[in-house]
Amino acid sequence: MDMSYTPEQIAFRDEVRAWIAKALPEHLRCKAENGGHFELEEILEWHKILAAKGWAAPHWPQEVGGTGWDVAQRHIFGEELVRANAPTLSPFGLTMVGPLIIQFGTDEQKKRFLPKILSGDEIWCQGYSEPNAGSDLASLQLRADKEGDDYILNGQKTWTTYAQHADWIFVLARTSPTAKPQEGISFLLADIRNTPGIEVKPFLTTGGTPAFSETWFDNARIPQANRVGPENKGWTMAKALLGHERTSIGGVADSARWLGVIRRIARDARMGGKPLMEDAAFRRRLAKIEIRYRTVGMANMRTLAAAQLGHAPGPESSILKIVGTELQQEATELAMDALGHNALGWFDSPTDAMPEYQLWLASNFNYLRAATIYGGSNEIQKNIISKMILGLPQA
Repeated sequence: MDMSYTPEQIAFRDEVRAWIAKALPEHLRCKAENGGHFELEEILEWHKILAAKGWAAPHWPQEVGGTGWDVAQRHIFGEELVRANAPTLSPFGLTMVGPLIIQFGTDEQKKRFLPKILSGDEIWCQGYSEPNAGSDLASLQLRADKEGDDYILNGQKTWTTYAQHADWIFVLARTSPTAKPQEGISFLLADIRNTPGIEVKPFLTTGGTPAFSETWFDNARIPQANRVGPENKGWTMAKALLGHERTSIGGVADSARWLGVIRRIARDARMGGKPLMEDAAFRRRLAKIEIRYRTVGMANMRTLAAAQLGHAPGPESSILKIVGTELQQEATELAMDALGHNALGWFDSPTDAMPEYQLWLASNFNYLRAATIYGGSNEIQKNIISKMILGLPQA
């Protein structure tokens, strides 16, 4: 595979780089240069800037707001966003439910939801996991009973990331309690802010942030018109969306950011009176992560190429999820080791206690311990690979 860029691609890269440098607002640029943590309103600010340019969803078809870029251009764009440390956009609308609506939604659903996802005017969250249905998602118990033209939802979801900020939630609900587990589920869209009977209760992660929520449904009335795909066929929707989610969870761009943080730490930190980067053992660990990052990047490009040809992410997304999340954990562990006792800081430490890019390191390290669990645990992904790729019989 020839990974070198053509003159046309280099010209495209230069165009993207120049635009990002000009478009990124000064207060976001300062935070980006210092490796700071972006709050939701800052992420939305950048989302709207990209949307105005037409660059918010490069992976969408051009007829619904995508850029029409090929795989190489999309890869270059992602590289330049990482290079600028620009805010990472929320994936729930752009990467998860948006592509699902494009693939399975009605014309009315596409007209209603896609423009506001693209513009950033509506924020989405995901309602999949339940207290007793995580990796075994088919065991979910959220009920959706028909009444007139609506579904009445009763039950609970958990791990609903940033539900407290969301306008809409996409949920898997059981619409046929007598069918086999995978065959009695439907995919529904709910207005989380304006539907009586939906209550969101945030709770803290091990990273110390209120990223997750419990979401309760108490006789919440959802129009049947908000069902995506056929009734009781939501498992097909779920698998398609999980393919998009697992591809994004692979976190190629996130790993690139962490490698940048590690290099910055290694330039500043001293060991035996010399820069840490001159330590051979440290360089070996860094080189190992660099190699894995490059291999994940190539696998991600193959997945993007298939998506561009109209193929939804398949079992290869499970490979990306496993390797990518392990890579993120290894990178943050190396960053913590490189900082030594300075890694004991926390995001609420005094701003003069350490450089800003170090404040969130311990929090992110703790949070990413769950990366190999959320989106379907890596053990489950290995089962998918053995069945769907290797064709091995299941126990």
